[in-house]
Amino acid sequence: MNILATIIPQIILATEEGGNTEEAAHAIVPGITSGALVEWAWLIPVVPLVAAFLIVFVGKKSPFKGWLMAELSIGFVAVYGTVLFVLNATQGIVYEGQVEIARIGELTLEWGWMVDGLSIMMYFLVGVVGLLVFTYAKSYMHGDIRFTWFFASFSLFAGGMLVLVASPNMIQLIVGWELVGVASYLLIGHYWEDLTNVDAANTAFMVNKVADAGLFLGVIIMALSVGSFRFNDVIDVVVHGEEGALSQYAFWAGLLIFIGAMGKSAQFPLHVWLPDAMAGPTPVSALMHAATMVTAGVYLLGRLFPFYIDPSGLFGGDVRNIIIVIGGITLFLMGFLAVVQDDIKKVLAYSTVSQLGYMVAAMGAGAYTAGLFHLFTHAFFKALLFLAAGSIIHAVHSNNMVDMGGLRKKMPITFWTFVMGTLALVGIFPFAGFFSKDEILASIRYAGESGQEVANLILFLGIAGAFLTAFYMMRLVALTFFGTYKGHAKPHESPKMMVYPMIGLAFFALTAGWVNIPGVYTGFTTWVATRVPLTGMGDHHSESFDWTLVAITSAVVVTSLVIAWLLYGKDADTQSERDRFRIPGLWPLFQNLYYIPSFYMRAIVRPIMGPMANAVLWFDMHVIDAVVNGVGAGSVAFARVVRATDEDVVDTVYNATAAATGVSGSVLRKAVSGRVQQYAAFSFIGVLVIVVLFIVF
Repeated sequence: MNILATIIPQIILATEEGGNTEEAAHAIVPGITSGALVEWAWLIPVVPLVAAFLIVFVGKKSPFKGWLMAELSIGFVAVYGTVLFVLNATQGIVYEGQVEIARIGELTLEWGWMVDGLSIMMYFLVGVVGLLVFTYAKSYMHGDIRFTWFFASFSLFAGGMLVLVASPNMIQLIVGWELVGVASYLLIGHYWEDLTNVDAANTAFMVNKVADAGLFLGVIIMALSVGSFRFNDVIDVVVHGEEGALSQYAFWAGLLIFIGAMGKSAQFPLHVWLPDAMAGPTPVSALMHAATMVTAGVYLLGRLFPFYIDPSGLFGGDVRNIIIVIGGITLFLMGFLAVVQDDIKKVLAYSTVSQLGYMVAAMGAGAYTAGLFHLFTHAFFKALLFLAAGSIIHAVHSNNMVDMGGLRKKMPITFWTFVMGTLALVGIFPFAGFFSKDEILASIRYAGESGQEVANLILFLGIAGAFLTAFYMMRLVALTFFGTYKGHAKPHESPKMMVYPMIGLAFFALTAGWVNIPGVYTGFTTWVATRVPLTGMGDHHSESFDWTLVAITSAVVVTSLVIAWLLYGKDADTQSERDRFRIPGLWPLFQNLYYIPSFYMRAIVRPIMGPMANAVLWFDMHVIDAVVNGVGAGSVAFARVVRATDEDVVDTVYNATAAATGVSGSVLRKAVSGRVQQYAAFSFIGVLVIVVLFIVF
């Protein structure tokens, strides 16, 4: 069913009859459009940001050294977000608040907050997942030398994402976008004593800055074309199919903004930063890969989805093929890189990149609901997998699967929760990933049947990606939990504050997909489509499962699991002997990450950074040093003048004054003898002198 064809005429008709777009949307979407609950929703991003600054200044003197403030702030977001989530599911919420800050010509700079289906879903995810991860982090980070600083940065991370999500305009989105980038830099490089971690933080920061250049240029083109930074003003132009500056430059604006999204959501070939980001503490990896930074690009595509689906054919529809191709390449190629990793966190990192590829491909196929539904379910099971991986690392003191094996008996809760997360990720019924990944594949198939020819190839890559996902996750489970333990530490189950959040996420990994079952219950479709000024996103929604596709993908996944178990399930003396499977000719390509990092280093970093470094060195030696030396020489000369003045003038005055005082004291000392007769004589002489002077004058 194409909702767009039903909704757009209603909006246009309402506006032609004298109303505005927002009023028309309110008329179409019953529910909450005012009231304290939505008017005070600006507190959602503000509270974690305030907590971050308070932790910096008073965290070490506060209870639990700043963790409690961080926990309470994200708990506030979780409660507020849950209330909004429930109300949107039952009544619908459409609200946008704006506060004008300044004007630049005809453009208005505003700060505001959006409360609609898309933003509410993200408030809920950031709040609930964040609360569980923050709780887990207290035990995980116990004893860390920068415990307080970690939670200040962590709160800034969550707050920055919430600023981004709440943004009703592109300027505020950029502010949140950059706050997330800065916080990720601080958290990835948390263990900065190790140069490798510093390099990882720098890589993440710089790759995203390259992509951000595209975002900034795209925003400028779009804002100048529409005359507004507001998302809804852009969408309003798209909905009405107005020809003008935006339609003229739409392709470039859409492409440049997508480049920004590629950086944040680690799409090929800008994916290289995300696996290196595993240098940060594991709770950072969990939140980053689940509900914050890497989902920002997908969120941005969702916020501008009407622009990209382009119902009138005047705007960003031509970019859709680029989007679906990039997503398809990413979801397929990254699966091979996950197979060759020994670091348990890097396996999950490449898995995240691959799953983000599914979400981006869905957006490129015009599947708004499917892409966001997978973002929703993926947040829970990927956060679970990272927290379980952190539990393992906490127990065996190593990230490397060479030091693992046989942990299912020593860490039973971690094992079963990890298995639940794995079943959700690979898409086994009835776990969450089964429903969301199936909807993506079904939507891509529909796009191919509807004339988007490239979608047929992406569907094949999506099914192949499902095979790879099952393969590398079974490899990870076998090498980590089965066989005999190969490490040197004494593994044990993690503390309760780490175990309970994992159990909570396991519950969501099982049930989160049940909110959107074709032909049974599709509430999620309605929730995320509740928006102003367009309440229907125009994507196709199946009335039932595509059973042929379900059968194919399920068979592919089960076959992959069996093959991987046959290859890796059998124990050996060492993990290296268990992990002998290689594809001749291709394995070096995978192990060298398709040679993309080395290409960047040789073709871009060294050619640019070499001359740039030499130029900076010359400028430092000939300009900066000259200024510094000049200031130093001037300071020395001034000091000499001051010294001469001090010695020749000031000291002379002081010495003369002291000498005069000494002479005066010597004379007066003789007059103060203590003899009464002498004092009486002086008094008589004084009186006599006064009388004589009085008579004379």
